[in-house]
Amino acid sequence: MPLAQITQVKALALAVPGDDIDTDRIIPARFLRCVTFDGLGEHAFRDERTGPDGKERPHPMNSAQAARIAAAKQGVMVVGFNFGCGSSREHAPQSLWRFGFTAFVGGSFAEIFFGNSTTLGVPCLTLSKEDLAECDAFVRANPDVEVTVDVVQLTVSAGAKTWKADIAASARDGLVKGKWDPIADLLEGADAVAKTAGGLAYVAGK
Repeated sequence: MPLAQITQVKALALAVPGDDIDTDRIIPARFLRCVTFDGLGEHAFRDERTGPDGKERPHPMNSAQAARIAAAKQGVMVVGFNFGCGSSREHAPQSLWRFGFTAFVGGSFAEIFFGNSTTLGVPCLTLSKEDLAECDAFVRANPDVEVTVDVVQLTVSAGAKTWKADIAASARDGLVKGKWDPIADLLEGADAVAKTAGGLAYVAGK
């Protein structure tokens, strides 16, 4: 079954401040002992959101805005620089995606986090430092205004504001063409794989 073409995401946004937010902060290691990724969304930023006593801490992910995004299962997270650094856990983008985030806008993204997000069909667009600061401020001041992440035009816009964005050409191409999951591509080409394998002596047992 062909994958969806990810050309644009339009949704409410949430700003999560700070540079170098690593994957252990996004999804603590104790939640990685799962067989599937089901249920990871509720644990996103768990140690940032909840203290040792179990009480909520002040954090954007505990806000009414985050709850609206979780209910809609669609949202844009505005982050800082080097987001998703640290250990290469696939669970980090999985937890945020399952929480409800369908696009990220930031200054830069750790390479593996970027790749894992793209494989989920979640675009990670970057803005210049100045534009990111303006976008962040706008999102905080205007929680009811949807942000549009345009993968084709390479822009991020909200209200009357539009910022020029960027994303790796290969990721953009895959998202726009619906070729963002290599495993899905492989399964879609199962007949071609079988045909090629049948012509290989060591596979055919000849």
